[in-house]
Amino acid sequence: MGEYVDVAGHPTWLHRCGSGSETILLLHGGLSCSEELLTALEEPLGSSYELVAFDRKGHGWTADTDEPFHYESMADEVIAVVELLGGGPVHVVGWSDGGIAALLASRRRPDLIARQVLIGTNFHHDGIVLDGLAEDPGVSAGMAESYGRRSPDGRDHFPVVLEKFNTLARTEPTLAPGDLAAVATPTLVLVGDDDMVALAHTVALFEGLRAGQLAVVPGASHAVPVEKPALVAGLITEFLQGPVPPPTALPVRRAPARS
Repeated sequence: MGEYVDVAGHPTWLHRCGSGSETILLLHGGLSCSEELLTALEEPLGSSYELVAFDRKGHGWTADTDEPFHYESMADEVIAVVELLGGGPVHVVGWSDGGIAALLASRRRPDLIARQVLIGTNFHHDGIVLDGLAEDPGVSAGMAESYGRRSPDGRDHFPVVLEKFNTLARTEPTLAPGDLAAVATPTLVLVGDDDMVALAHTVALFEGLRAGQLAVVPGASHAVPVEKPALVAGLITEFLQGPVPPPTALPVRRAPARS
């Protein structure tokens, strides 16, 4: 069921579905909306978890503002929604921009996030290879059509949102590998083997986290949750339900420190 709720004074479209004692907050990607991630993951995850998803400012059914896009502002929205849900902690699954927002929120408010899954997520803007994708006429036309069907601002506002997104993607985020050690939240880093986030950058994200796990999905792109929803949901479930750190036969990075 979807409805508008007040998030820091801004009417925000929020959808709740599924059933379970634990909550997963789904965070959509840039120039996307909550419906896309819900459509992919509701069936495989909704029988075990309550799923909550919302459209960030300027996305989906949530109106834009005059402010530019910033990832820290998106993290503010994540924190406000978790507090609206009762203060958590909740699990978070963030895709692309949603993963960046989750990463920043977990640095600031680890008390709100139990575990998180970062899908196709970069911690610095130089880690992503846009290659003009968002500016491709075919891609942008499809995004404009999708945006126009949902946004209170109408299709004619899409060029404004697209320009905001392009500026954001070229200038943020700006975390350094050393900043990632401040994230104590157990985190699964999940990526397609042909993602627009450079694989070396994804490995750096995994290695920089204090409690990270890594999954590289073969035959998948940046759209991995849409391309392989059952596989992605299985990896998410195994991570959320498994012990941290995971027991392995031959640990290297997770080997106990020798006295």
